[in-house]
Amino acid sequence: MTDDITAPTPVPATSSSPADAYAGDPAVRAEWDTRYADRQQLWSGEPNGALVAEVAGLAPGRVLDVGCGEGADAVWLARAGWEVTALDVSGVALERAAGHARDAGVTVRWTHAALTEAALPPASFDLVSAQYPALQRTPDAAAERALLDAVAPGGVLLLVHHAGMESRSADDSGFDPADYVWPSMVAALLDEDWEVQVDEERPRVAPDGGAGAHHTDDVVLRARRLR
Repeated sequence: MTDDITAPTPVPATSSSPADAYAGDPAVRAEWDTRYADRQQLWSGEPNGALVAEVAGLAPGRVLDVGCGEGADAVWLARAGWEVTALDVSGVALERAAGHARDAGVTVRWTHAALTEAALPPASFDLVSAQYPALQRTPDAAAERALLDAVAPGGVLLLVHHAGMESRSADDSGFDPADYVWPSMVAALLDEDWEVQVDEERPRVAPDGGAGAHHTDDVVLRARRLR
Protein backbone atom coordinates (compact mmCIF):
# COMPACT_ATOMS: atom_id res chain seq x y z
CA MET A 1 0.00 0.00 0.00
CA THR A 2 1.23 3.45 -0.86
CA ASP A 3 -0.05 6.92 -0.14
CA ASP A 4 -0.33 8.66 -3.52
CA ILE A 5 -0.23 12.39 -2.82
CA THR A 6 -0.44 14.76 -5.76
CA ALA A 7 -1.00 18.42 -6.43
CA PRO A 8 -2.06 20.35 -9.52
CA THR A 9 1.58 21.31 -10.04
CA PRO A 10 4.43 18.79 -9.77
CA VAL A 11 5.77 18.10 -6.29
CA PRO A 12 9.04 16.38 -5.41
CA ALA A 13 8.99 12.60 -5.36
CA THR A 14 10.08 12.71 -1.73
CA SER A 15 7.06 14.78 -0.67
CA SER A 16 5.23 13.08 2.20
CA SER A 17 2.50 15.58 2.96
CA PRO A 18 -0.73 16.43 1.13
CA ALA A 19 -0.18 20.02 2.31
CA ASP A 20 3.17 20.47 0.52
CA ALA A 21 1.62 22.27 -2.47
CA TYR A 22 -1.62 24.17 -2.96
CA ALA A 23 -3.47 25.78 -5.86
CA GLY A 24 -6.19 28.21 -4.91
CA ASP A 25 -7.03 31.24 -2.81
CA PRO A 26 -4.73 31.35 0.26
CA ALA A 27 -7.45 33.02 2.32
CA VAL A 28 -9.85 30.13 1.69
CA ARG A 29 -7.15 27.64 2.62
CA ALA A 30 -6.40 29.55 5.84
CA GLU A 31 -10.08 29.74 6.78
CA TRP A 32 -10.58 25.99 6.45
CA ASP A 33 -7.25 25.10 8.03
CA THR A 34 -8.27 27.14 11.07
CA ARG A 35 -11.67 25.48 11.20
CA TYR A 36 -10.12 22.02 11.18
CA ALA A 37 -7.31 22.92 13.59
CA ASP A 38 -9.82 24.18 16.15
CA ARG A 39 -11.14 20.64 16.64
CA GLN A 40 -9.38 17.29 16.84
CA GLN A 41 -12.08 15.86 14.57
CA LEU A 42 -14.58 18.00 12.68
CA TRP A 43 -16.75 15.38 10.97
CA SER A 44 -18.23 12.07 12.09
CA GLY A 45 -15.63 9.80 10.47
CA GLU A 46 -18.39 7.86 8.67
CA PRO A 47 -19.29 8.04 4.96
CA ASN A 48 -22.19 10.26 3.97
CA GLY A 49 -25.50 8.41 3.79
CA ALA A 50 -26.56 9.77 0.40
CA LEU A 51 -23.25 8.68 -1.12
CA VAL A 52 -23.61 5.16 0.24
CA ALA A 53 -27.17 4.89 -1.08
CA GLU A 54 -26.52 6.32 -4.55
CA VAL A 55 -23.28 4.42 -5.22
CA ALA A 56 -24.76 1.05 -4.28
CA GLY A 57 -25.65 0.12 -7.86
CA LEU A 58 -22.54 1.51 -9.58
CA ALA A 59 -19.58 -0.56 -10.75
CA PRO A 60 -16.36 0.79 -9.20
CA GLY A 61 -14.19 2.92 -11.45
CA ARG A 62 -12.40 6.25 -11.14
CA VAL A 63 -13.97 8.65 -8.64
CA LEU A 64 -13.30 12.27 -7.72
CA ASP A 65 -14.23 13.18 -4.13
CA VAL A 66 -14.70 16.97 -4.09
CA GLY A 67 -14.17 18.58 -0.69
CA CYS A 68 -13.05 15.32 0.88
CA GLY A 69 -12.45 16.75 4.37
CA GLU A 70 -11.04 14.20 6.77
CA GLY A 71 -11.42 11.43 4.21
CA ALA A 72 -14.32 9.26 5.38
CA ASP A 73 -15.95 9.09 1.94
CA ALA A 74 -12.61 8.61 0.17
CA VAL A 75 -11.63 5.70 2.44
CA TRP A 76 -15.06 4.09 2.09
CA LEU A 77 -14.92 4.36 -1.69
CA ALA A 78 -11.39 2.93 -1.84
CA ARG A 79 -12.45 -0.01 0.32
CA ALA A 80 -15.30 -0.62 -2.13
CA GLY A 81 -12.83 -0.91 -5.01
CA TRP A 82 -12.90 2.60 -6.44
CA GLU A 83 -9.75 4.34 -7.69
CA VAL A 84 -10.04 7.52 -5.64
CA THR A 85 -8.79 11.05 -6.23
CA ALA A 86 -9.74 13.20 -3.24
CA LEU A 87 -9.51 16.98 -3.27
CA ASP A 88 -9.68 19.62 -0.55
CA VAL A 89 -8.50 23.17 0.14
CA SER A 90 -7.39 22.37 3.70
CA GLY A 91 -3.97 20.86 4.27
CA VAL A 92 -4.96 20.09 7.86
CA ALA A 93 -7.90 18.03 6.64
CA LEU A 94 -5.81 16.22 4.04
CA GLU A 95 -3.17 15.27 6.62
CA ARG A 96 -5.88 13.66 8.73
CA ALA A 97 -7.43 12.00 5.68
CA ALA A 98 -4.10 10.53 4.62
CA GLY A 99 -3.64 9.11 8.10
CA HIS A 100 -7.07 7.46 7.99
CA ALA A 101 -6.25 5.94 4.59
CA ARG A 102 -2.97 4.52 5.91
CA ASP A 103 -4.79 3.05 8.91
CA ALA A 104 -7.35 1.48 6.58
CA GLY A 105 -4.67 0.11 4.25
CA VAL A 106 -6.08 1.78 1.14
CA THR A 107 -4.58 3.99 -1.57
CA VAL A 108 -6.00 7.42 -2.28
CA ARG A 109 -4.59 10.14 -4.54
CA TRP A 110 -4.77 13.40 -2.55
CA THR A 111 -4.98 16.77 -4.31
CA HIS A 112 -4.52 20.00 -2.35
CA ALA A 113 -6.42 22.56 -4.39
CA ALA A 114 -9.62 24.41 -5.01
CA LEU A 115 -11.78 22.58 -7.54
CA THR A 116 -11.42 25.33 -10.13
CA GLU A 117 -7.62 25.41 -9.76
CA ALA A 118 -6.93 21.68 -9.63
CA ALA A 119 -6.08 21.14 -13.33
CA LEU A 120 -7.94 17.83 -13.29
CA PRO A 121 -7.92 15.66 -16.43
CA PRO A 122 -11.17 16.47 -18.24
CA ALA A 123 -13.93 13.91 -18.72
CA SER A 124 -12.00 11.26 -16.85
CA PHE A 125 -14.01 10.24 -13.76
CA ASP A 126 -16.73 7.60 -13.69
CA LEU A 127 -18.13 9.27 -10.59
CA VAL A 128 -17.76 12.83 -9.33
CA SER A 129 -19.02 13.05 -5.76
CA ALA A 130 -19.53 16.41 -4.05
CA GLN A 131 -21.06 15.99 -0.62
CA TYR A 132 -22.08 19.32 0.95
CA PRO A 133 -19.29 21.22 -0.86
CA ALA A 134 -18.47 24.86 -0.05
CA LEU A 135 -17.90 25.88 -3.67
CA GLN A 136 -17.51 29.59 -4.34
CA ARG A 137 -19.99 31.05 -6.83
CA THR A 138 -18.56 33.13 -9.68
CA PRO A 139 -20.19 34.98 -12.59
CA ASP A 140 -18.82 32.47 -15.09
CA ALA A 141 -20.09 29.43 -13.13
CA ALA A 142 -16.53 28.08 -12.96
CA ALA A 143 -17.15 25.62 -10.13
CA GLU A 144 -20.35 24.28 -11.64
CA ARG A 145 -18.65 23.72 -14.98
CA ALA A 146 -15.62 22.12 -13.31
CA LEU A 147 -17.91 19.52 -11.72
CA LEU A 148 -19.55 18.72 -15.05
CA ASP A 149 -16.32 18.76 -17.05
CA ALA A 150 -14.70 16.16 -14.78
CA VAL A 151 -17.33 13.49 -15.52
CA ALA A 152 -16.47 10.93 -18.20
CA PRO A 153 -19.04 9.93 -20.84
CA GLY A 154 -21.24 7.33 -19.17
CA GLY A 155 -20.18 8.60 -15.76
CA VAL A 156 -22.24 10.05 -12.92
CA LEU A 157 -22.25 13.35 -11.08
CA LEU A 158 -23.57 13.10 -7.53
CA LEU A 159 -24.09 16.44 -5.78
CA VAL A 160 -25.64 16.51 -2.31
CA HIS A 161 -26.36 19.53 -0.15
CA HIS A 162 -28.34 20.58 2.89
CA ALA A 163 -31.94 21.40 2.01
CA GLY A 164 -33.07 24.94 2.65
CA MET A 165 -29.61 26.50 2.70
CA GLU A 166 -29.94 28.18 -0.69
CA SER A 167 -32.93 30.27 0.44
CA ARG A 168 -31.52 31.37 3.79
CA SER A 169 -30.63 34.99 4.43
CA ALA A 170 -27.09 36.14 5.12
CA ASP A 171 -26.31 36.00 8.83
CA ASP A 172 -23.99 37.65 11.35
CA SER A 173 -21.42 34.86 11.02
CA GLY A 174 -20.59 36.05 7.51
CA PHE A 175 -22.39 33.19 5.75
CA ASP A 176 -24.26 34.36 2.66
CA PRO A 177 -25.92 31.70 0.47
CA ALA A 178 -25.42 33.96 -2.54
CA ASP A 179 -21.67 33.31 -2.31
CA TYR A 180 -21.96 29.56 -2.89
CA VAL A 181 -22.94 26.98 -5.51
CA TRP A 182 -26.13 24.97 -4.91
CA PRO A 183 -27.48 21.91 -6.73
CA SER A 184 -30.11 23.96 -8.58
CA MET A 185 -27.33 25.98 -10.24
CA VAL A 186 -25.64 22.84 -11.52
CA ALA A 187 -28.95 21.35 -12.65
CA ALA A 188 -29.63 24.49 -14.67
CA LEU A 189 -26.51 23.80 -16.77
CA LEU A 190 -27.47 20.25 -17.72
CA ASP A 191 -28.31 19.89 -21.39
CA GLU A 192 -29.16 17.06 -23.81
CA ASP A 193 -25.80 15.45 -23.07
CA TRP A 194 -27.03 14.62 -19.57
CA GLU A 195 -29.71 12.37 -18.10
CA VAL A 196 -31.06 13.53 -14.74
CA GLN A 197 -31.62 10.39 -12.66
CA VAL A 198 -32.40 11.98 -9.28
CA ASP A 199 -33.28 15.59 -8.43
CA GLU A 200 -35.13 15.64 -5.15
CA GLU A 201 -35.28 16.61 -1.50
CA ARG A 202 -35.24 13.71 0.96
CA PRO A 203 -34.66 12.98 4.65
CA ARG A 204 -30.97 12.91 5.42
CA VAL A 205 -29.28 9.70 6.54
CA ALA A 206 -26.79 11.41 8.82
CA PRO A 207 -23.79 9.80 10.53
CA ASP A 208 -23.78 10.26 14.29
CA GLY A 209 -21.81 13.22 15.57
CA GLY A 210 -19.69 15.72 13.73
CA ALA A 211 -20.43 19.19 12.41
CA GLY A 212 -23.64 19.54 10.42
CA ALA A 213 -25.44 16.73 12.24
CA HIS A 214 -28.39 19.09 12.93
CA HIS A 215 -29.38 19.20 9.25
CA THR A 216 -32.32 16.86 8.66
CA ASP A 217 -32.94 16.94 4.89
CA ASP A 218 -30.81 16.68 1.75
CA VAL A 219 -31.09 17.94 -1.78
CA VAL A 220 -29.75 15.16 -4.03
CA LEU A 221 -28.82 15.68 -7.67
CA ARG A 222 -27.61 12.67 -9.62
CA ALA A 223 -27.02 12.93 -13.36
CA ARG A 224 -25.38 10.66 -15.92
CA ARG A 225 -23.31 12.09 -18.75
CA LEU A 226 -24.49 10.49 -21.98
CA ARG A 227 -21.67 11.71 -24.24
